Amino acid sequence: MRARLVSRLSHRAAAASVAALALTVLTAPASGAAGKPTVLPRCGENDLTVRARPSDDNADILRLSVRNDSSKACLVDRVPLITYGDLDGAALPLPTVPHAGRVLAAHDTAYAAVLSVSDPEDAEDKAPAVMYVTVAAVPEHEGRSFQALTLGSPTGVRVWEPVTTLWQKSPSQALRVLEEQTTGRGVLAV
Repeated sequence: MRARLVSRLSHRAAAASVAALALTVLTAPASGAAGKPTVLPRCGENDLTVRARPSDDNADILRLSVRNDSSKACLVDRVPLITYGDLDGAALPLPTVPHAGRVLAAHDTAYAAVLSVSDPEDAEDKAPAVMYVTVAAVPEHEGRSFQALTLGSPTGVRVWEPVTTLWQKSPSQALRVLEEQTTGRGVLAV
């Protein structure tokens, strides 16, 4: 079971390396002196508030948000990094895209939705349950861990081939994208 999770999930270190490389070369559309692009810094971990909560409609869906609490725009990865307990790997983005930066304006919030069990029939007896989920908006950050109990799963969050949306403009858009992207991958009751 663990081998299948490892083979299906991207490794956190690889994701962090790719994202770090992408974030270091990104530029914002604004121009600085002499028309040169202005390079935005990555958001500092202390500048971000990351939240996770259970979906009202489906126990296997988590709703995420990240808010830039600083007074300046900065970059987060366009894909949230979600890891489950001490399992290897992270939720895969839907649609599948390379890591890159997403500008998060000062005091702005972005939203994502995560489906922790993407194939309920296949996972019926195989899906392990973890007691915490960690979410990071920048792969180099430690992220914030959320206990299963606070996520509405007192016996643990089930995980099997998890998938996540990219950061979206609204919670409803994140759920809509998740539903569109997971059609045919299993039952999604939203």
